[in-house]
Amino acid sequence: MKEKISQLIEQALAVLVEQQQLPADTTPRIQIDRTKDKSHGDLASNIALTLAKAAGMKPRDLATLICEALPVSDILDRTEIAGPGFINFFLSQGSSRAVVRQVLEQGEAFGRNNTGEGRRVQVEFVSANPTGPLHVGHGRGAAVGDSICRLLAATGWDVASEFYYNDAGAQIDNLARSVQARCQGLSPESPEWPEDGYRGDYIADVAKAYLAGETVDAADKHVTSATDPADTEAIRQFAVAYLRREQDLDLKAFAVNFDLYFLESSLYESGAVEETVARLIDQGHTYEDGGALWLRTTDFGDDKDRVMRKTDGGYTYFLPDVAYHLNKWQRGFERVINEQGADHHSTVTRVRAGLQALDKGIPAGWPDYVLHQMVTVMRDGEEVKISKRAGSYVTLHDLIDEVGRDATRYFLVARGPSSQLTFDIDLALSQSNDNPVYYIQYAHARVCSIMRKLAEEGGSWDREAALADLDQLQEEHETALLRRLDRYPEVVANAARDSEPHTVANYLKDLAGDFHAWYNAHKTLVEDTQVRNARLALSEAVRQVIANGLDLLGVSAPESM
Repeated sequence: MKEKISQLIEQALAVLVEQQQLPADTTPRIQIDRTKDKSHGDLASNIALTLAKAAGMKPRDLATLICEALPVSDILDRTEIAGPGFINFFLSQGSSRAVVRQVLEQGEAFGRNNTGEGRRVQVEFVSANPTGPLHVGHGRGAAVGDSICRLLAATGWDVASEFYYNDAGAQIDNLARSVQARCQGLSPESPEWPEDGYRGDYIADVAKAYLAGETVDAADKHVTSATDPADTEAIRQFAVAYLRREQDLDLKAFAVNFDLYFLESSLYESGAVEETVARLIDQGHTYEDGGALWLRTTDFGDDKDRVMRKTDGGYTYFLPDVAYHLNKWQRGFERVINEQGADHHSTVTRVRAGLQALDKGIPAGWPDYVLHQMVTVMRDGEEVKISKRAGSYVTLHDLIDEVGRDATRYFLVARGPSSQLTFDIDLALSQSNDNPVYYIQYAHARVCSIMRKLAEEGGSWDREAALADLDQLQEEHETALLRRLDRYPEVVANAARDSEPHTVANYLKDLAGDFHAWYNAHKTLVEDTQVRNARLALSEAVRQVIANGLDLLGVSAPESM
């Protein structure tokens, strides 16, 4: 609807240019906003304020001329001029009802668009170290990242999802030593236990599987245990594969799949890290100091220069990150989005600086980042901090077991990633209006129940007849529902553009609220055939939009509850 109003304004401005009320070179930037107060109409524009100076007249006077020049349209009931020159647009009832036909005709495609035009985008998310079970923070990253992928696909992008495994470095060494200690009969309470070792019960599970000679299949890895407690490298390979498999299974239970699993170790094996270092040196952005090799990241907006290669010859963690993102660029992704925990905030500037220093034509500000804050899990008013199996944190598997996949996914995506999130297990389990995912799913199930009841009573529903009777939708609750349905495509477009799936979750909660209020105030299966048809059409449109929106969040739309 915003686009249609914008077109009407463009036509009115063209008339004013022709009448020489506006300069011939007028290039307006038309902005249409939804009003917060319905007494001010449905949509509003500040176009008269932005063009008043060029027109040489007061904004209210220009607003009057624009309103007079607007073409006659059946989508508008009337316009009003407010304040210093805002134009408020009141939509006609007919224009609002048209959305029902659009939803029913387009079905699952309603809300989708092709703004991406098939351009390639890669979304990296979760990217947990293969050193233990996924925790709830990884779960939040999985829910947000997967929803971003779904939104981008729904808006015409060619999406590739990717999981980056940090399978090299000190943490993997600690993992290997921890499993080896368990294989040798030690426990975390033993004085000989590695100082930085992992203490969760899962380490004992890995050691037991290793000693039993098990074979592990994890994505591209196929590892059979050597069973030798003294073979540290064999233990390392087995432990990484074992925990990768466990993480894969948790993600599949969470309905999250990846197109590619990328190993950090491959960057070293292929020589990509050394090639990146050589390129940075050749471009003149490095220097030696104190026996270390530094990158002059201050040339690209960083607050201080960064060490690339330490005095012992090892690389700091951000260097393979630069090599990895160069690899992404070389794979032809126009857009890259990294969904990561807020603890990665300091790497954003460094990685971008490193990419600029390569002088490979990579745009400044590439890649994009979506950083999520921590998750606090509550039960009975108390914070839940420990999972026995993980040893020191609540796992994603724990949460799915407690409240189910749907509630877990919805709750983890329902707030903006930049906000800290409290996951209330009791609320997620409750079957009440206070539980947003239950509230939304119940709205979908209610419509399905209406249709079942209609069939049980021997009734039928003719969609075309119903669409012809939409003028029967005149109640205030019905108008509110129609206006809410009309907003859905805009919500999806903005959520995809801004990487903000929580706005879809909030929209669905509002839509469900409007539906339940209407359902409680007005009977659907009434005697009057025309009214019944119109209300069934509206109900089915609501059901379809809820199903479409839940799918973007990876949440099911049950037909009964």
